[in-house]
Formats: sequence, C-alpha cells, structure tokens
Amino acid sequence: MNFEQKIIAKTQAWLKLVVIGLNFCPFAKSVFDKGKIHYQVSTARALEDCLKDLIDEAERLDISENIETSLLIFPDALEDFDDFLDALEIGDELMQAQGYEGIYQLASFHPDYCFADSDVDDAANYTNRSPYPVFHLIREKSIDDALAKYSKDPELIPETNVKLAREMGLDKMRALLAESLK
Repeated sequence: MNFEQKIIAKTQAWLKLVVIGLNFCPFAKSVFDKGKIHYQVSTARALEDCLKDLIDEAERLDISENIETSLLIFPDALEDFDDFLDALEIGDELMQAQGYEGIYQLASFHPDYCFADSDVDDAANYTNRSPYPVFHLIREKSIDDALAKYSKDPELIPETNVKLAREMGLDKMRALLAESLK
C-alpha cells in the first residue's frame, strides 16, 4: 500500500469504527456501503494549497453525480486545531464566494477537535475527532433527501452523540480512534 492508500484506509477504518459503528451519523452507513464517498488525500502544506484543493473537490462534485460526499484529508497540513478552524472559516467564505452556498455544506473533523464550550479531555470531542484533519463536503440535496427519510428528530443527533461518547468514556473513545490508526 502506498502513502495515499494508507491514509485512506485509516480514514475508512475510523468511519467504520466510530462514525458508522457508533451511529454518530445515521446517514453515513448507506453512503459508505454504496461506495459514494470520495476520499482525496491532499499533499498541501500551505493554506493556499489547502484552499485550492477544497475548490478542486467542489468542482469534482460538480461533475461527478455518483459521489454523494467527499472527504478531503490533510495528513501534512492544518495539524494545529486553531489553524484548522481558521482555514475552515476561510474555506467556507471561499466556497460562498465561488457560488457553492446552498449546494455543498462544509463540515470538519480533526484529531484535536474540541468544542468551544468543552474541556480538551471531554469524551464528547471524539464525536468530531478523526485520524487526520478533514474537510467534509456534503451535497445539500443529499442532506435534504436523507432528512426527509429520517423518522427521528435530526436536531437530537449531536446531543445523542455527545451523550453516548460521554457514557463510553474518554479511554474507550481514545481507544477507538487509536484503533483506526493501526
């Protein structure tokens, strides 16, 4: 396996173990199982290159209707969480400026993810912790379609995830993330 394949394999393992395994995203399993996730490993190191890769992924989604969502993975950039958040904000503004508002939603995952009102060691942070910094581009139409079929209250998903992560505890959440890196 080459470098890129290893990064993708670890990201897929995290998706299976954490996101799908714990049902943090009730919509992920179907898309994962159908192979409708595109994984793009970025070689970027500089912010400008990360942003260029982001727009490239939006353009990929523009022409590839069989892709529901794209994970842009940064194994060599945006390691500092505050820098990542700054890049995410700039990326979101760039997406809007490029006319993607309402077309794609930009979500994020990071190895050091920490909610603003949370302690660094709060197990809840693991609902958004991933093996590498990731920009997640999601088709707004896919979100609308998934929500239309969802029988439960989607607003409760984050609350339910936080509750589960805290019930499982910090050690278990750390172990699951570490398992995906093997």
